[in-house]
Amino acid sequence: MSKYRILVVDDEESLCEILKFNLEREGYEVSVAYSAEEVLTMDLKHLDLMILDVMMGEISGFSLASIIRKREETATLPIIFCTARDSEDDMVMGLNLGADDYITKPYTVRNVIARVKSVLRRTAHNKSHVPADKPNVLKAEGLRLDLEFKRCTVDGEEVKLTRKEYELLAYLISHRGQICSREQILSRVWSDEVVVLDRTIDVNITRLRSKIGPYGSYIVTRSGFGYGFRD
Repeated sequence: MSKYRILVVDDEESLCEILKFNLEREGYEVSVAYSAEEVLTMDLKHLDLMILDVMMGEISGFSLASIIRKREETATLPIIFCTARDSEDDMVMGLNLGADDYITKPYTVRNVIARVKSVLRRTAHNKSHVPADKPNVLKAEGLRLDLEFKRCTVDGEEVKLTRKEYELLAYLISHRGQICSREQILSRVWSDEVVVLDRTIDVNITRLRSKIGPYGSYIVTRSGFGYGFRD
């Protein structure tokens, strides 16, 4: 099996080298970049994970993540923010941008490696978890999710979703006709090692309803129980 390819992005060269050294000891193939501008010149489509700082030069890590999410070839690239920005608002912003985890500095290398393994384990599972007896397209009238190419279309028009929005919608549609608890959604869409606030799930639901237009009403809320996708 080929090595997982990780890009570490931080304007502190010493931190990049520390993470690179320790991740390579774990068997990963690691490259580094010291600015968002440098990342934007790189070929990212073969990456398996990006570890990203927030406070960097003219283009912040948040801005870079937003750019990456808008590009088709990197729209589902797993991202772990690793930053000194430790407020609740910063964490919520990072997760709402589609980050797979959010680690605050100072951190231990052991903690970072554990988070990396968790995210890669989950994303590898997601890539391989389309059973042979199930279609590669989930649909509800004019709403379609292409599970192979990770695309969402509404009445034939492509809609840009973040990774988390896409996975959340796919989970709800695949369990249509039933109410999924917050715990079920967290265990499937978010790692249990990530600190996810209740309103983070609510924000993603609200954004999804807005983005999928007339089909937003298909996502139902049952107070005290969870969310579902009606038939």
